[in-house]
Parts: sequence; structure tokens; C-alpha cells
Amino acid sequence: MSYELVIFDCDGVLVDSEPLANRVLSDCLQSAGFPISYEICVAEMIGLPLARCFELAAEWHGRSVPDDFFETVQSQTYQAIENSLQPIPGIADAMRAIPLPRCVASSSETAKIHLSLATTDLAAFFGDDVYSAQQVERGKPFPDLFLFAARQMGVAPKDCIVIEDSFYGARAGRAAGMDVLGYSGSGFARQLRQEGAQVFDDMAALPQLLGFGDTKA
Repeated sequence: MSYELVIFDCDGVLVDSEPLANRVLSDCLQSAGFPISYEICVAEMIGLPLARCFELAAEWHGRSVPDDFFETVQSQTYQAIENSLQPIPGIADAMRAIPLPRCVASSSETAKIHLSLATTDLAAFFGDDVYSAQQVERGKPFPDLFLFAARQMGVAPKDCIVIEDSFYGARAGRAAGMDVLGYSGSGFARQLRQEGAQVFDDMAALPQLLGFGDTKA
């Protein structure tokens, strides 16, 4: 099938931020008295808006995170992004080989998305076509963000394909009526398949999966 729009998740698809962000989140939670390990953050929180991560922590432990917790996590995450964030291997070459309109639709807050793209020299691939869960009522795994992005780009959902690395994101894409390619770099190949995504493990293969040859050629 040919597509009119490629919708990219950001964390774990464009930038290798999942280990970085989940280490910061776990450290901050534990410092605030929530015994939530890095492994639990990875298993249960990847792909969710930060606010939902805080809700889960509160549900599991019967109390809310501190009032300034968002600012604490955000500040430490931004510092880690500026210090060490890298693009996903092969993503820039893949983007250059895909001659389709594209946008970002991420659970992260808008400022974090822009910082991540700028830090990794990927911002020019998207311009202003960057959408955040902050702009919709319900974030992933609900379809709202992907449907919002498609509307903003003027493309029907059936003509969009989503590139995701989390099962929450894959679920959201399928619920939006879009095909989903699941990048397995975050370690969720089985869960991505269960959510109906076509799984791949190398960004060099992405252009070929979309019908535009192979960046290895």
C-alpha cells in the first residue's frame, strides 16, 4: 500500500532517549520515596505521557508525587538530553531516502521533543510539523494524538503509517485506523506484534518497508 504521510514517534524511534529518560525517571521516583526500578519504568511506562507515569506511581503506592515533581524530572531529563542524547542509528539516512510528508507525534511535552530533535540534528526533517500529547485530551494508548496529527497534516487516517517502538504507541496507531511499523530497538518486538504492528529491527530497512528501496544499497 502507498501512504501519504509517515507519522514518527520521537523517543526510541528518532532519538535513543528511552534508556536515558527512564533512568532519570526511576532515580527521581526513588529519591521521592517511590521504590520503582528502572526495569519497571521500562516495562510499564515507555510510550506513556509523563503525567500518566506519575498517576501509575500514585496508584501503585497510594500517594501522589510531590507538587514540583514534573519540574524536577523535566530539569534532569533536559540536562541528560543536552549532555548525551544520540539519534537512533541509521535514522537520518532513512529519512533522506523517504520522499513522503512526515511529522512527529510524541507523548513527550513539546519543548522536550524540539530539544531532542535539535540536539540530534534531526529538527530540519520536520520543521514545525511536531505534535505532542499536550495538545490532545488523551495521550497514547488512545488514538487522539495520531488523529490530531493527521488532521493537522490534512491526510486521512487510512493513508497514514505510524512508526512506533512502544506497544502503547502501536495500540494508539491501530486504534486510529493506521498501519503501524514497530521498531524493536526498545525491546518490545513481541508486544508490538501483539498490537498488530509489522516489526523491524534496523532503521536502514525503513525506506524499503515503505517502498523506497534500501539505504544499504
